[in-house]
Amino acid sequence: MRVAMLSPISWRTPPRAYGPWELVTSLLTEALVKRDIDVTLFATLDSQTAGKLEGVAPRGYSEDPSLEPKVWEALHIAHLFERADEFDLVHNQADFMPVVFSGLVTTPMVTTIHGFSSERILPAYQRYAEGSHYVSISNADRAPSLPYAATIHHGIEVEEFPFNPVGSEDLLFFGRIHPDKGAGQAIRAARAAHRRLIICGLVQDENYHRREVEPFIDDNRVIFRGVIGGMERLRQLGNAKGLLHLIGFDEPFGLSVIEALACGTPVIAYRRGSMPELIEHGVTGYLVDTFEEAVEAIERLAQIDRRACRRSVEERFTVGRMADDYLSLYRRLLGGA
Repeated sequence: MRVAMLSPISWRTPPRAYGPWELVTSLLTEALVKRDIDVTLFATLDSQTAGKLEGVAPRGYSEDPSLEPKVWEALHIAHLFERADEFDLVHNQADFMPVVFSGLVTTPMVTTIHGFSSERILPAYQRYAEGSHYVSISNADRAPSLPYAATIHHGIEVEEFPFNPVGSEDLLFFGRIHPDKGAGQAIRAARAAHRRLIICGLVQDENYHRREVEPFIDDNRVIFRGVIGGMERLRQLGNAKGLLHLIGFDEPFGLSVIEALACGTPVIAYRRGSMPELIEHGVTGYLVDTFEEAVEAIERLAQIDRRACRRSVEERFTVGRMADDYLSLYRRLLGGA
């Protein structure tokens, strides 16, 4: 089976720190290669893979402001479609733009929809729905107007996340600094519970950061680490008493949630979007409906068995399970090839 894997090019694949779509694309690509699937990764030229690498963009446009995103995305997508007949299947991880070209080639295409940035992008998916094979990353993130071939939850390399059986007394916020992710809510909840909060993430909304986060940073009770990667990322994920995920939108998935659980850190999240699919209430964390419930849940974090958090990821959210699910879909679409 020859698979063309189309990654986004906002960041390198895999990303050095932030870049969730690129990370999932990399994890799946490497798992497929280990299963002896012939995968060509279409990504930035500085990307890393055990498969074959193809690309035109020298690096991610979010890492190099001299690169115009629309230009390089167009060149990137065109580069794959000009070679589509060399492959048995194209797997699109790069949003809606490749979908509109799918009718120009005979190679079947799977599109993982990583979320909808706006309802305004739905017409592209709707127009080319016939003959398309859309995959949702959670049952909660299915648009009623679209047909889906499958729901496939993300998976991670669990063994790369050290299990911390003890943690600390600190709370953690891990995600984009944006109203959707709820850093301001996390700060207020930690303050109400008289706990220290560590904040890690990319500042995506400067105004929100200045208004809701920056005034509270004191390097004592509220500590801002910014974007972190490598061992520091793993240390922060495992060293917390709990992850505060008080989101302000219906999140399609939430990689930081399963990464924290893999390290043994329970999660407190608003009961929105995919959270009920990721968190088992009272077992791996708490699903809450109000800010007051979130504060109260902080006091019950000690009741969560951190080993149960780890087990939930080992049983449900491994990269191996993700790869097997996609392979089953590929083979079904290709008639068992």
